[in-house]
Amino acid sequence: MQEKSYSIFCNMGAKKLKVAIACDWLTNVGGAEKVLLKIHQMYPDAPIYTSKYDPKGIDWFKDADVRTGWLQIFPTKLRRLISPLRQAYFNHLDLSEYDVVISVTGAEAKSLKTGPNTTHFCYCHVPTQYYWQMYDDYVKHPGFNKILDPFISVFLRLLIKPLRKADYKGAQRPDYFITISSYAADMIKKYYHRDAVVISPGVEIEKFLNNKTGKRSGFINFSRQVSWKRQDLIVQACIKAGKQVTLIGGGPEHANLVSLAKHSDLVTFLPTTKTEDLKDIAASAEGFIFPSKEPFGIAPVEALAAGCPVIAFGEGGAKDFIHEGENGIFFKKQTVKSLCEALKAFESYSFNSKKVAKTSEAFSNAEFERKIYEFIDEKTAK
Repeated sequence: MQEKSYSIFCNMGAKKLKVAIACDWLTNVGGAEKVLLKIHQMYPDAPIYTSKYDPKGIDWFKDADVRTGWLQIFPTKLRRLISPLRQAYFNHLDLSEYDVVISVTGAEAKSLKTGPNTTHFCYCHVPTQYYWQMYDDYVKHPGFNKILDPFISVFLRLLIKPLRKADYKGAQRPDYFITISSYAADMIKKYYHRDAVVISPGVEIEKFLNNKTGKRSGFINFSRQVSWKRQDLIVQACIKAGKQVTLIGGGPEHANLVSLAKHSDLVTFLPTTKTEDLKDIAASAEGFIFPSKEPFGIAPVEALAAGCPVIAFGEGGAKDFIHEGENGIFFKKQTVKSLCEALKAFESYSFNSKKVAKTSEAFSNAEFERKIYEFIDEKTAK
């Protein structure tokens, strides 16, 4: 493809820069893709370089110049299996013609090549989870199927040392790290030995704000249903505690969750739904249950914007947006017992919906945009 000249202005038109964006893959809708979309909207003329693009899986980037390479030929379902190939792809992706490169990544895109006149900002969600902090979980539950999982586990065990070495080496290439939470910054320091500035992801809180008052009932969770998000704890704890709960979304764990709840009428499943419906559901719910250890959590912040308090696992990025007793509470262990205790303790709190919603304002898109522009301007002005 013939390269085009992409020139844009950074914050307030202060400096004319040729900018490119990179990400690991663009195949489905999720929190990482929401961050990428916001950065694309901030820099609409910047091309997006990625390993795999499936516009059927995510249709948010129809107006973007999305550029892929030889990994585009591989099926989307092999995404995790071809991580060594993705390392090779990004290691050789040369974006040194640009003044600024922004990689949005939780995997291999950070290892792309730049030149001495390029400033590479890596917006890193978290170090590559299947190599580092969640390696043990991925080895036990690779998440393919019963036939492939044993082979994938052996593959991960045999190759983990060279894969980690390559991932660490790639993490030394960016000039600056930005990340989504204090927890993620700690993980980047631990595994990559790099400092990172925290700029939390922009959340579309204005779409969830509401003026509804009155009694709320039942608990909710809306997110992709995968094993490490631990919605199984929600199902089992709510059944045990006698609480109504609605789980919204889908994913590879969905069938297992339905099976766990098959003898109870306390658990309701709904498919992924549009934001307006999520807003109404969150505005009517007693609380949002967030049982996973995640580097951030866009869905619970959206719930907060609707005035819905959160019961969150007390580790990970939730510590940056949950203020105990003000907009939610924590539970200490990822166990059914601990979550049941939190559900019981939750009954003793009386949360003010307007005050709960107020706590989401620090995570607005406007705040994200302002901080990103300011940081890039500051570093490129040197």
